[in-house]
Amino acid sequence: MLSELTEAMIVNGVVLATVLATDLGPARKVGPMRLLRPLIAAAVVIPLFVAQPVTHGNGLVVEIAGAVAGLLGGLAAAALMRVYRSPKTGKPVSQAGAPYAIFWTVVIAARAAFSYGAGHWFTSQIVSWAIANQVSEAAITDGLIFMAIVMVLVRTGGLRIRASRLPGHALEPQSA
Repeated sequence: MLSELTEAMIVNGVVLATVLATDLGPARKVGPMRLLRPLIAAAVVIPLFVAQPVTHGNGLVVEIAGAVAGLLGGLAAAALMRVYRSPKTGKPVSQAGAPYAIFWTVVIAARAAFSYGAGHWFTSQIVSWAIANQVSEAAITDGLIFMAIVMVLVRTGGLRIRASRLPGHALEPQSA
C-alpha cells in the first residue's frame, strides 16, 4: 500500500505531465479525445486514490474547499489559454505558452510542498489542527485530490465551451 504522501505526489506528477503535454504549444487540436482524456483520467484516479470520501463534518468542508480551489484554479488556467479557429483547417485549436506552464507548475509545486510539509516540516501543527477540528488525514488528501481533478475538469470544460462558441468556419471554400 502506498503512503498518503506517495499517492499525492503521484497525482501531482500525473496532473502536471498530462496538462503540459496536451496543452502547451500553438494550434493544439480541440477534439473529442482531448476533451475525453481528463474525464477518463478522473474516472481512474478517483477510485484508486479516494477510498471513502468524508460525507459529513469538517472533513467534508476540507474536501469541498479542495474542490472550490480546483474550480478557481481551473478557471484561471482556462483564462491563460487562447482558443481560436485554425487558419489552416478552420477547426478549433488552443494555444498555451509560458504563463500557462508557469501557473500549472507553481500550483502543483505548492500542492507538493504542502503534502511534503505536512509529513516533514509542520507535522505537529497540522496534526493538532486536524485533531482540534476532527479532520482525518484522508480528508486532507482527498481535498488535494479533488482540487487537482476539479482543476483539470474545469479547464477542460472551459476549453470545450470556448471552442463551441467560436464563430463559424474560418476557411472559405476555394474556387478553382
